[in-house]
Amino acid sequence: MLNKKSKIFISGHKGMVGSSIFRILKNKGYENIIIASRNEMDLTKQERVYKFLKNNRPDAVIIAAAKVGGIYANNTFRAEFLYQNLSIQNNLIHGSYLSGVKNLIFLGSSCIYPKFSKQPIKEDYLLSGKLEPTNEPYAIAKIAGLKLCENYNFQYGTNYKCLMPCNLYGPGDNYDQLNSHFFPALIRKIHEVKLKNKKFITLWGDGSSLREMMYVDDLANAAIFFMRKNTSHTLINVGSNEELSIREYLKFMLRELNLTVPIRYDKSKPNGTPRKLIDSSIALSYGWKPKISLKKGFKKTYKDFIKNHI
Repeated sequence: MLNKKSKIFISGHKGMVGSSIFRILKNKGYENIIIASRNEMDLTKQERVYKFLKNNRPDAVIIAAAKVGGIYANNTFRAEFLYQNLSIQNNLIHGSYLSGVKNLIFLGSSCIYPKFSKQPIKEDYLLSGKLEPTNEPYAIAKIAGLKLCENYNFQYGTNYKCLMPCNLYGPGDNYDQLNSHFFPALIRKIHEVKLKNKKFITLWGDGSSLREMMYVDDLANAAIFFMRKNTSHTLINVGSNEELSIREYLKFMLRELNLTVPIRYDKSKPNGTPRKLIDSSIALSYGWKPKISLKKGFKKTYKDFIKNHI
């Protein structure tokens, strides 16, 4: 059984999700958190990953490392998204098995589900239809990772769990307008409207796509919660059930920041998947639940953006 003295390795501890997990573990009093920077260990290098895990022998591994980005990055750097994510997760999952690690959390994304999936999306809907073409390589990598965990559990008796969150936001996000997800990209655009007194704000597509958003600390707490829990499920959806259209998220941000500015729609750009509301019934049945509202989460995120990303 894991306890406060157990050795826990967090891969990707400097990213938005990994840094949240690291901070919350520290706040909860975990004493033996293992981390490694990219300079210390390139996760795409199999031999280095295996050696690191063998030498450190963690009691649990949390895979928060991944190559991530928004619709532009996913659709432009398709080969990199597929190869690098496959390499990272394969090295960490198989390396953990070789090192005797029984407890592992693999973090994925709701984009693993079909583009036109029934809503809300249950775990059983995996592989029931075609993926969204613009992020297919990333989704295929994540599907491969969860299937690897599922089959290691079946064949080797490991306790590897795969959490599939809805869209995330929070401190430490990527705010690049081309390569980021839509939520931080909107924050950057709104700030530039304020800074440069622009007369309008441009939104990709028609803004109709619906997105469920969750503050990153809720996922971090879910990772820690399920790290300590034996479950009969390998794949577990983790969401907030808080859903708006992208257009509505933009209007929400403008209201929160007391801004009034016209919205223009660039319909030459893709909308992406029309809706991705996930069914988190399984996660809720184990006793986990999200706690941070959109209003509270946005305030924390915008404060971090102003402080650390300008």
